Amino acid sequence: MKIKKWGALVACGALVAALGLFGCSSNNAASSASSSAAAESGAGGLTLLKEGTLTVATSPDYPPFENLEDGEYVGFDIDLAKAVAEEMGLECEFVSLQFDGITPAIAAGGQADVGFSGISVDPKRAKEIDFTDSYYIDDQAVAAMKGGAITPDNAAEELNKEGVVIAVQSGTTGETYAQENFPNATVKGYGNSTDCFAAMQSGNATAVCTNLAVVNRMLESAYSDAQVVIEVATGEEYAAVVSQDSPELTEAVNAALKTLKDNGTLDELTNKWF
Repeated sequence: MKIKKWGALVACGALVAALGLFGCSSNNAASSASSSAAAESGAGGLTLLKEGTLTVATSPDYPPFENLEDGEYVGFDIDLAKAVAEEMGLECEFVSLQFDGITPAIAAGGQADVGFSGISVDPKRAKEIDFTDSYYIDDQAVAAMKGGAITPDNAAEELNKEGVVIAVQSGTTGETYAQENFPNATVKGYGNSTDCFAAMQSGNATAVCTNLAVVNRMLESAYSDAQVVIEVATGEEYAAVVSQDSPELTEAVNAALKTLKDNGTLDELTNKWF
């Protein structure tokens, strides 16, 4: 009997040890998984494309909001995105995308964390992504070449005729405005605003429709032979876009924007670029 009892005790001890080892193994696996998940998170537990970095999608051909000069990103949105990232304790890195690809890219994930690119708050876009709080208000405008058939006095009527070609940046509110207000004209989409103005100057387009701040900057910097023929107070609000799967990131960007508004940084950037 004593031998049997001792054997039973040994067996029980082995079972307890095995269970103990199993428990330690599970805890270690859980700890490892937790560490892996934490590695995917940025400042404050935010899940970012790259740890410690806010990756920003932008279409750098929309001055004064975003542009490339000597290979460097410059513009109002660029400076604002950098300030937001700094306020969040992150580095800032930019990714160039065509404008109409930014919203789908943010919605799908994998290319950028947020989009800063003169993006107007729009109900259709809001079905795909979340908007942050707005940081700028702009209007629509139409430009045409000086000395041509389209003038500020007749633009509303003359632009809405067959044979008229209105150049727009694809996916923008300028495209929507032109389609809705000049249904008899041909609204032709281009990948960026520079191509729109180049098409007008070369005679391949009659006019360009885009946001007022962009029209003004393009006329001042490169197309002094064109003029504003229509200016419409649409009051469009610009905001950054974030994936609907990242509400914490939207909150963090909003908090940073609020700080930048409160401390005067946003006003400084607005005065710098407009």
